[in-house]
Amino acid sequence: MLFTADHDHIRRSLQKFIAGEINPHVDEWEKADIFPAHELFKKMGSLGFLGLNKPVEFGGSGLDYSYALMMAEELGAITCGGVPMAIGVQTDMATPALARFGSDEVRGEFLSPSISGDYVACIGVSEPGAGSDVASIKTNARSDGDDYVINGGKMWITNGTQADWICLLANSGDGPVHRNKSLICVPMKSKGVTVARKLDKMGMRSSDTAQIFFDNVRVPKRNRIGEEGKGFTYQMIQFQEERLWGAAACLKAHEYIINETIEYTRNRKAFGKSILDNQVVHFKLAEMQTEVELLRALIYRAAEQLVAGEDVTKLATMAKLKAGRLGRELTDACLQYWGGMGFTNETPVSRAYRDSRLTSIGGGADEVMLMVLCKMMGTLPGSKGNA
Repeated sequence: MLFTADHDHIRRSLQKFIAGEINPHVDEWEKADIFPAHELFKKMGSLGFLGLNKPVEFGGSGLDYSYALMMAEELGAITCGGVPMAIGVQTDMATPALARFGSDEVRGEFLSPSISGDYVACIGVSEPGAGSDVASIKTNARSDGDDYVINGGKMWITNGTQADWICLLANSGDGPVHRNKSLICVPMKSKGVTVARKLDKMGMRSSDTAQIFFDNVRVPKRNRIGEEGKGFTYQMIQFQEERLWGAAACLKAHEYIINETIEYTRNRKAFGKSILDNQVVHFKLAEMQTEVELLRALIYRAAEQLVAGEDVTKLATMAKLKAGRLGRELTDACLQYWGGMGFTNETPVSRAYRDSRLTSIGGGADEVMLMVLCKMMGTLPGSKGNA
C-alpha cells in the first residue's frame, strides 16, 4: 500500500493550506501574471512542505518519495496550473540532484534555505536551441583555477524572475555530449547574470517564466553538484522525479474540471433539457474519469517502484506522455460542453485548457517521450533490435 495514515495526516494539512492560503488568491495572481513566491514558499517551508523527502540534516523530513508524490497530487487541487508548477520546480525539479549528489557544503548553502523557503530555486536546462534535446545545450562553464566562468543563456525558466539561485546545466568539458556537462548551483545575484525578460505565456499565467543570460559569470567549483561531467546523468535521473511529479499534479486538476463540467452542464439547458442529459456528454465524462483513474494507477505503480529503488524510466515516461495527452483531450471536451462560456477567461475550464497544454511540452515533449519508449522497446531506428 503506497499511502498510510501518516500520508493522510500531511495530506489534510496541505489541503487546509491550499484552501486557506492559495486558492483565495489565485485569481489575483493570474491577473498579475505572477505570485509572491518568497512569501508563499516561506509559509510552506515553515510547515515542512518543501522538504518532505529531503535529508533531515538539511532541514527536510527524511521521508520516502511517496510523500512527495502525495504532495504533487494534492497540489492539483490548486485552481490554476502555474502555482503548483512553481512549487514543483522548487521541490522536485531544481533540488533532487542537489539533495542526492551535492556535497555537504553546497547542500548547506543552497538546499537548506530552499527547504526552509528562504530561497526560491529554478532549474536551468532548456535553451532557445535546445529544449527537449538536452545534449545540445551550448551554455559553457570554462574552468579557471578554482572557478567556473559561465557564458550562455537559458530559456523558459520557471521562477526565473524571483529565484535566488539556479541549478544550471552547462558544458564543463570537451568530451562526448553525454559526458561533458555539469550541474552547478549559481546564485542569481552573481555578477553577469541577467534576467532578460519575463515571458508572456498562453497559460500558467501566475507563474513567472524568464529568459536568462550569463556573461562571464564566475562561480566557485565547489558549487558543482557531484562529479564533473556527470551533469547529464544527474539531470536524467532528476527528470524521472520531474515527470512523475508533472503527471501526478494533473490528477486532481483533471477531476476538478470534470466535476465543474458536470455541475455546469447539469444546470445549463438546451432544447428543453440539461446538457448533461445528452448521452454523448455524460458518457464522455465517464470515459474521462476512467482515464484519470487509469493514469493514477500507472503513477502509483511507478512511485512504488521508485521507493523500492528500481529504475522507473519507462513508467515515468509513460505517465508523463499519458498525462499530457489526457489533459489535452479532457479539457477540450469539457470546454466544448461549456459552450460560449467555455471560450471566456472567467471560467475554470478555459484556464485548465490553457494551462494543461504545457504538460505535453515541458519536461520533455510528447515526441521525446515516445522516442524514449521506442528505444526501450527496441523499435527506434538504429536502436537494439532494429536493422
